[in-house]
Amino acid sequence: MNARWLSLNFFAYFFTWGIFLPYWTGWLTTVKGLSVFEASVVMGTGMIARALSTLFFFPAAAQRYPLTKLMRISIILSLVIGLFYIPAHSFAMLLAVTLAFNTVYPNLLPAMESGASVLIQSERIDYGRSRAFGSLGYTIALLVIGGLNAVFGNAAILWTMFAGLAVFYAAQLAGPPAVLSERTAATGKSGRGSAFRQLFGMPAFLTVLGITILLQGAHASYYNYGFIYLDDLGVASFAIGLILNVAVIVEIAFFAKADKLFGSMKASTMFLIAAIGSTVRWLLIFLVPTVWMFTLTQVLHAVSFGIAHYAFIRYISGKLPRGLIAPAQGLYAALGMSLSSAFLTLLGGSLYELSPGLAFLGMTICTVPAAVIVLLTRRRFSY
Repeated sequence: MNARWLSLNFFAYFFTWGIFLPYWTGWLTTVKGLSVFEASVVMGTGMIARALSTLFFFPAAAQRYPLTKLMRISIILSLVIGLFYIPAHSFAMLLAVTLAFNTVYPNLLPAMESGASVLIQSERIDYGRSRAFGSLGYTIALLVIGGLNAVFGNAAILWTMFAGLAVFYAAQLAGPPAVLSERTAATGKSGRGSAFRQLFGMPAFLTVLGITILLQGAHASYYNYGFIYLDDLGVASFAIGLILNVAVIVEIAFFAKADKLFGSMKASTMFLIAAIGSTVRWLLIFLVPTVWMFTLTQVLHAVSFGIAHYAFIRYISGKLPRGLIAPAQGLYAALGMSLSSAFLTLLGGSLYELSPGLAFLGMTICTVPAAVIVLLTRRRFSY
């Protein structure tokens, strides 16, 4: 029953993430009239707000509220703030609403992953299988948006986001696990400051976190400019949805078999595979700027994102006590999924204005160092 709840909520959350992550920059440029650089500033600044929120607000809120209650509050606030996008048209207004939205909505990601890590520890739930439902939600969102855009235009992106958040709230009510309805399930007895001090006192964890930050941050150009890149190549909206879905379909297949294929593999080995695959992915897009090559490299998303993410989740689930999981997820969400992406989104935006392919090539400034760090530290910390 708890595995079913986790799968359902992963599906619902990543349905909304499949709208926000790949389409929001395009929505800002096509519907709200911002330039690519202005949209980059809005999204990059929003990512900084996301980083600060998941770093400070999420661990503090998880200490005060059970994870299930925290998620419900965050969903409702996200809906309310999202409504202000309707009258917002100027750069300043769109920036303000995006800052507010990114202060609340992204906290749902570490909350979901923290809940999954707790359930892995307490019930040995098959994380990969449940997470595969999240990828399925993401891919369905891409298909839905692609179809709606073809019929109603890009204005459908915002309204589909509202519908997705409403469905996510309903999924929260479908028999939540008792262990996630207890405050101690998220942070234990450690306060936020104490938890962070413990984490920063673990060299192996800091190394793993640093590698993950580099590998996940390297997706900044893909997430923010993939839609625009394909649109500039003359691909129709519905076809863009299909192409972006290739990555998620492969990701679903990976997570469905991840525990069986990678459950006994060292995190360092998985990180090295992810770093090499990611480097190859961005190099190919730069060297062969065509629709078919972009589509082909989508297969590598299971490597660049999937393996890196799975390695981090398995590491903290197996090496950290329950009381440190939420703070660790907060650091991962803040630094790996937000702050690094914020700076690299701004870099990618500047490079994209020079040449679209450079935005992807620029991401190798993260992937190559990540591989080097793994090779230099894997024996010392034995992770």
